[in-house]
Amino acid sequence: MKKIIITLTVSCFALLTLAAGLGVWGYKTIMDFALSPLNMTEPQELVLQRGTSFSLLASTLERREIIAEGWKLKALVKLKPELAKIRSGFYELHPGESVDELLTKLVKGDEKVFSVTLIEGQNIKEWRQILQALPHSQYDEGVFTQVLSDNGDESGLPEGKFYPDTYHYVAGDNINAIVRQSYHKMQQELEKAWAQRAEDLPLKSSYELLIMASIIEKETGKASERPWISAVFANRLNKGMRLQTDPTVIYGMGDSYQGDITRKALREHTPFNTYRINGLTPTPIAAL
Repeated sequence: MKKIIITLTVSCFALLTLAAGLGVWGYKTIMDFALSPLNMTEPQELVLQRGTSFSLLASTLERREIIAEGWKLKALVKLKPELAKIRSGFYELHPGESVDELLTKLVKGDEKVFSVTLIEGQNIKEWRQILQALPHSQYDEGVFTQVLSDNGDESGLPEGKFYPDTYHYVAGDNINAIVRQSYHKMQQELEKAWAQRAEDLPLKSSYELLIMASIIEKETGKASERPWISAVFANRLNKGMRLQTDPTVIYGMGDSYQGDITRKALREHTPFNTYRINGLTPTPIAAL
């Protein structure tokens, strides 16, 4: 009897030792997996819909061969439960990124950030085309005039009132947020420029300053020439002369402009033909 008890004790000890050994081996295997890089050579996008389970994530990554063994991913979150709290969103995965880094990104909701640059010297029509073509975003046709209206400007004239810059968004965002940022930044920059204007500048308001600056912007693409052109235009305004600048005529021609200013366009009395009108145009002719 004593011999049987001893034999059983030795067998149990052996099993416990084996189990412990397997536990250590399993833990190391899973931790090594967590630190291993994702299986990819180029960036890939990953979309997690609202309500996506961790099990579905694991099978998706395995099906796309981003990871080799989905069971290890499930085992990993047993050891680190905090990594199972993934968030929905639009993510970008990068070569060299580890499994642990991927899960951390999904838990933080660190989505892919898109950018758009609204270019100075372009007009609202050109900006609309840029915004309409943005991927994974929502665009409202009347966004520029709506932002103006929301800020008490009922003119319906958005040209030049938005600041050219690079803006950022995540998938699903409404572009209205970008346009609002652009509007408020222009108001800030215009306020600073108006406060720093030359005392003898023949302009009555910050809006007139904006109009003048847009005409100068379209007159030349060289920063070194702008002070000289500004002085010429200011001198003409002081003397009651017409500005007589082609970019304003071109803007007034709209879609009829095909690369040449016609004699008819120069003779036509429009609000933007500075060969026929006195003073400034009624609105800016470009962003700046």
